[in-house]
Amino acid sequence: MTGTVTLGEGDVGASVRLGPYRLLQRLGSGGMGVVHLAVDRRGRAVAVKVLREHVAADPDARARLAREVATQRRIDDRRVAAVLDADTRGPRPYVVTRFVDGASLDEVVRDGGPLGPAALHRLASGLAGALHAIHAAGVTHRDVKPGNILVEDGEPVLIDFGIAHLVDDHRLTMTGLVMGTPGYLAPEIVEGAEVSDATDWWGWAASLLFAATGRPPFGTGPMDAVLTRVCQGRPDLEGVDPALAPLLAAALSPTAADRPTDTEVVDALERLSRGEPVAPALRVVPETSTLAPAATRAIDEVPAASGTSVITVPETRAQQQAPRTAVMPLRAAEPAPQPAPAPVPAPMMWEPAPQPVPVVWQPPPPVPQPHQPGGATVWAPQDARTGRPNRSGLLASVLALVVVGACVLPVVTLAAALVAGSLARTVDRTTTGLALRRHRYGARGSDVAVAFAASPWNLLISTLATAFWAVIPLVLGVGAALLAGAVVVAGIGRGGVATAVAAAAGSVVALLAAWWGPGGGALRRGSRSVARVVAPTAWVSVILSVLVLGAAAVLGLSDAVEQLGPSLWPVGGPVERVLP
Repeated sequence: MTGTVTLGEGDVGASVRLGPYRLLQRLGSGGMGVVHLAVDRRGRAVAVKVLREHVAADPDARARLAREVATQRRIDDRRVAAVLDADTRGPRPYVVTRFVDGASLDEVVRDGGPLGPAALHRLASGLAGALHAIHAAGVTHRDVKPGNILVEDGEPVLIDFGIAHLVDDHRLTMTGLVMGTPGYLAPEIVEGAEVSDATDWWGWAASLLFAATGRPPFGTGPMDAVLTRVCQGRPDLEGVDPALAPLLAAALSPTAADRPTDTEVVDALERLSRGEPVAPALRVVPETSTLAPAATRAIDEVPAASGTSVITVPETRAQQQAPRTAVMPLRAAEPAPQPAPAPVPAPMMWEPAPQPVPVVWQPPPPVPQPHQPGGATVWAPQDARTGRPNRSGLLASVLALVVVGACVLPVVTLAAALVAGSLARTVDRTTTGLALRRHRYGARGSDVAVAFAASPWNLLISTLATAFWAVIPLVLGVGAALLAGAVVVAGIGRGGVATAVAAAAGSVVALLAAWWGPGGGALRRGSRSVARVVAPTAWVSVILSVLVLGAAAVLGLSDAVEQLGPSLWPVGGPVERVLP
């Protein structure tokens, strides 16, 4: 350090020095630190990121900063802000990077409106090059979004590796969730998968959609609503060029294997910027008539066609993705060959091409890491979701118990299911809110108290959400129960069997609709989080699954032996064992 410095987190004066750097003004801030414009001893402008005071004393925070420095020094590309210097052991640890004299992408779009085809192609190509460079170094950025993309002389520069992830750092893959910005966080990460290069390409595609429209790619509103749209693959494509909209929709598909490669997207944008048809950028393979369901969902206004052609996308990006096929409507064939004008470019829809045995690259075995006090984690705390098992077996056994309960005590079972759904959504809302808070402000001693204070509000919102999203499953369940009961009555007559079959069918349909239907994302995430807490190991999960299935069997057999049938207790007596 040079001189005596009391460095606050607000704006700084021209006399403040940090090491050999003179801090001029504050540029921005994040969860780990504050970024300042500074000059070095030679008068060169640099960006200095200073660790926040409330986390500077944390050894883990210093370790994360050291890892950030090591991460960025492995990357040498003009489209990535290079590390020039760092001090991770001094009284005020900091890291110095090249100063990028440009506004962030969200500021550029806010001030100048959505980008045109040429500027959008330039952005996509430059940012793709930056991602290829960092991935080649074994690094995953994890937070690709407009705020972390600076535009300098029309070229994008990727910044802020504060939550960057080294593929070979096993401890990071095992312990933490980096909670990125909703709308730019890949759906597989929301659902609990591990971070991979596909995470960055999702953020890349979402940032392109933002640049093309000037709006958040998955709309605004409550965090749960945005994450639900992400997981369901429902981006906001209004106003996007019809030739480009299906391509961006496919790039934001909930299934990573269904997404086109960056090379294909960039090539299509280049042709679009020159006013050329997009289709010739792809290789046509005739004789197929399958329209991908995801494609029909991506764009509903595609006119009916008499045939289809398939466009196979070659493998790229280190062959980590399988080839894709694009389906586009064709005009009816003419009775005799004759010259015809060039067809108008039609929207292209993607579906994965069948592959015998896809070869998926796997990272090398992790290198044992030295122990660090408290366990070094990534920037933003763990929330027991990413990289953790889904406990699907335990949850399936609980659902089986619910089905049996619906056949014996439907009112009690319905009430218990609604309460459990509210608690699961509360857990998801609280956990995600805590991760976002720490992502924005860093870890603080007040985090637990704030989360506890917010619990009543989260419970109220989750209860209202559960009641709202339960309407559709209940309607579908009642319809399925009536239909199943009518079928059984037609086959074997009225009686207790018909009532039990109707109740079982209705409960199964209602549960599936609640789990996978609208609003089910928060229910799935919260239920899996609770299951992981109850069953922290695989053996505990197996034992609990067996016990729950045993309880379901005992309940069902006891009711069958006693021939009690469904009961409306505590609001009424037994259900009539015949259907109307």
